[in-house]
Amino acid sequence: MLNDKKIAIIGTGNMGEALVSGLVGSGSSKPKNIICTDVRRHKLDDIKSKYKVRTTTSNLKAVAEADIIIYAVKPQIMAATLTETAAKLDMSKLVISIAAGVPLAAMESCISKDLRLIRVMPNIAAFVKEAASAIAAGAHATKEDISLAMEIFNSIGKCIFLKENYLMDAVTGLSGSGPAYIFLIVDALADAGVKMGLARQDSLFLAAQTVLGAAKLLIETQEHPGQLKDKVTSPGGTAISGLATLESGGLRTTLINAVEAATNRSKELGDIMIKNFSENNGSLKKPA
Repeated sequence: MLNDKKIAIIGTGNMGEALVSGLVGSGSSKPKNIICTDVRRHKLDDIKSKYKVRTTTSNLKAVAEADIIIYAVKPQIMAATLTETAAKLDMSKLVISIAAGVPLAAMESCISKDLRLIRVMPNIAAFVKEAASAIAAGAHATKEDISLAMEIFNSIGKCIFLKENYLMDAVTGLSGSGPAYIFLIVDALADAGVKMGLARQDSLFLAAQTVLGAAKLLIETQEHPGQLKDKVTSPGGTAISGLATLESGGLRTTLINAVEAATNRSKELGDIMIKNFSENNGSLKKPA
């Protein structure tokens, strides 16, 4: 279904390139059907050389030719980019945004026309094709649009569909920001290993591999994390001693509070975006 669609990726930075790599590498899309844009000519030359896709510095040209447009630009320039390309956007095209913190309501307030809109929140693990992505649809998006979006983002990891758009803030707080929490945990575990006498490189490897293995075990067995935890602990053993220390230090509560804080901040930023996009209301000047 996706293979015959022409896809424009507006902004081929790290996440944009991850999408190109996933689409081409998985065979989900033919390189000739992908057109990438960026303000950096050297970046486009590199993308073209590596993936054999088409490139252009003209966002308007790319949007005009595409069936599916993926806006992978920074949130700060999303309104300007939408305004720049608005003339070529209509209901014949599927419009997908991965701009962090930009709600669908903000996009709708910026473009005074009905569009088939979808918002996606991937995370940094897209670079290794293990992203956790959530998809939310606008009022005019069809079931086929949702299926196309899921096929695209399954090429860089795994994704879920949310019926409730407002839950995208919770996704941002959990999986969007989540890798940062895990990096901090791995760093702390590696420090602990060093404190106990392990070499830094060995300790970091063991910590990272332990997190990877635990996550894979959870996903593949589909067992509750509590059940798997119980399999690791034995009466009077080492794991239960470590767990008791984590509980007394408030690790569980701290992680819950971290997700809540990040979710609330996402809501705040989203409200600011809606206000700013509404004030622009398509009146921004096109970039020179």
